[in-house]
Amino acid sequence: MTARTEGTANALRRPLSAGVEVPSGAAPAVVYDRLADLRSHPAWTGLASIEAPPGPAVAGTEFTSTGPDPMGSFADRSVVTEAVRGKVFEHVTEARLTPKRGGEPVDWTLVHRYELRLDGTGARITYTVTIMHLSATPGLLRLLRGRFAPLVMKMSAAGARRALRRLVAAAEERSGH
Repeated sequence: MTARTEGTANALRRPLSAGVEVPSGAAPAVVYDRLADLRSHPAWTGLASIEAPPGPAVAGTEFTSTGPDPMGSFADRSVVTEAVRGKVFEHVTEARLTPKRGGEPVDWTLVHRYELRLDGTGARITYTVTIMHLSATPGLLRLLRGRFAPLVMKMSAAGARRALRRLVAAAEERSGH
């Protein structure tokens, strides 16, 4: 995968991260299996579409996806960078946001990391998203450069929590919980 942001200036002062943690009645391996089944992601992430190879994703698996965003729409290219069943699933995404109101597209580089650990008979899932690079910060994205960045990332975490709860529901349904 060739990075869209390679060789472009970074509009961020530093990487920005947000994280959430949720419990699941399903075992870590069951939750992991949902994560590694890339074709299941639209059902719990809100993606509009995904193109991914069949079977469980492994490190090096590449996939593309599209999805809506309050500011416009995304078209993404991702590669799985770490995949250890029942433990961790990570992918790096090169995303292009096309604004609703016109203007130049904004390219992002994000790292999505899911860490799983046994918690009683179920799992505890920790999800972290890190924005590594933004090609520009037009409009509301300007908030990511200033003192409001932590608040914006906290709001982002709220959406991630909802997605994780849908992932948990799918994993629990699969395991009979």
